[in-house]
Amino acid sequence: MEYKIKYSSRKTLNITVERDRTVIVRAPKYLTEEKIHNIVQSKRQWIKEKLNHSQKYPITSELKEFVSGESLMYLGKNYQLLIVDEEFEGIKFNQRFSISKSNQSNANELFKNWYLKQALIKIEPLAIKYAENLGVKYNAFKTSEMKYRWGSCTPANNIIFNWRIIKAPMYVLEYLVAHELVHLMEDNHTPRFWNILSIQVPNYQKAKNWLKKNGQLLEVDF
Repeated sequence: MEYKIKYSSRKTLNITVERDRTVIVRAPKYLTEEKIHNIVQSKRQWIKEKLNHSQKYPITSELKEFVSGESLMYLGKNYQLLIVDEEFEGIKFNQRFSISKSNQSNANELFKNWYLKQALIKIEPLAIKYAENLGVKYNAFKTSEMKYRWGSCTPANNIIFNWRIIKAPMYVLEYLVAHELVHLMEDNHTPRFWNILSIQVPNYQKAKNWLKKNGQLLEVDF
């Protein structure tokens, strides 16, 4: 079984199966490769199940042409795009998206910047809320380009979210944010982890089911 080892100052070992089926082992610096190998082998069945999970898939989607009539997802709903003759910078949104015809060739970059900004606006307040609820502190918050993960909690207690999750409904964002912050209390997905999460987000299973069904829609840019 192939896997990549990433050493850090963390205290415990963590195994993650990314959406491209890459197995990542995050390990404390003091662990030898032999010890890591033995741990990975002991988790072989669990890893195999994760590799065969329905959410592990290659990205297969056609790119948007950014023409009038196309739809783009935002907060769980699809909104129509309109290309207009009016000259203005960036994106306008009022129950539909609008961009100037003169900016149509730069639409991909414009929308990515808009989504990144909206992700900060919508997600950071959730991070503040759940950090207070859980009694934990994170060092930094940001949204970023993450191809195969929805979010990450680093050994330095920084929380990072894939900007693409802004396309999901708010209850899914609540789940993803709370999920990462619970990791500040519990590194792995233990029964204690899920118990803490269920108190914060009682409908977390609904969010997991939405991601299982619609995750591929979030993987691509638009």
